[in-house]
Amino acid sequence: MNVLAYLIPVSLLLGGVGLVAFVFTVKSRQYDDPEGAAQRILSDDYDDRPKS
Repeated sequence: MNVLAYLIPVSLLLGGVGLVAFVFTVKSRQYDDPEGAAQRILSDDYDDRPKS
């Protein structure tokens, strides 16, 4: 039963860290174009390949 005294605060802390990370990614506009990658994968542009 004493282990719950450690696990509950640790889980709340990890959940808070995950929430802060998610809010940071939303505010830094990383999810603005969710369909752009889906459209780019279907295009036939060969100019986007890295030159080697």
